[in-house]
Amino acid sequence: MKRNVYFLVILVFSLFSSITLAQGKRILILGDSLSAGYGIEVEQSWPVLLEQRLSDNHPNFILKNVSISGQTSVEGLSQVDSLLKTHQPSLLVLELGANDGLRGLSISEMKNNLAGIIQTANDQNIEVLLLGMRIPTNYGRRYTQMFHNVYLQLAEEYNTHFIPFMLEPILVETQKDQKDSVKKALIQSDGLHPTAKAQPMIMEHIWKTLNPIIQEF
Repeated sequence: MKRNVYFLVILVFSLFSSITLAQGKRILILGDSLSAGYGIEVEQSWPVLLEQRLSDNHPNFILKNVSISGQTSVEGLSQVDSLLKTHQPSLLVLELGANDGLRGLSISEMKNNLAGIIQTANDQNIEVLLLGMRIPTNYGRRYTQMFHNVYLQLAEEYNTHFIPFMLEPILVETQKDQKDSVKKALIQSDGLHPTAKAQPMIMEHIWKTLNPIIQEF
């Protein structure tokens, strides 16, 4: 009888430890429409594809995507502390700023907001993967360069994990083949959001940086 009780205690302890370990290895995506599956089926979006990749390669990691279309860095900053405490991730994937740029909002305020998000995560010992963005050149060379520089500066100042341009594979592909058919296949009619066909390319691009980070946990 005592032996059975002993094994039961060990089993319960093991299960509890496994659950605790899994809960301690969460990835939280905080982004905007580029990560919320805008204009496509959510199941086709890169975060869902990433979740499937994690399931195959790192089943002890849980992905939570709290991205909202239209989200700005201001809103992200106001929500981040609550989100981190609720989901308790080991890693925050930060994809914000595009809407700030498209609305022509203050570059310095955007930088301060993103810095505040990163610092909040750092204060809770949460790793950050910052996804850099670019905006269309019709916003002017100076503004577009200042916008992109924000991500470069933040990555250096906070020594955070960093992908300089989240949509790099799409840019490379459309520059390589400038046919309208290629652009239409990868970019939605609004000229801003990636199509369903582009989502696996984005996921693979992010995975190249994300996978080594995960392996360090």
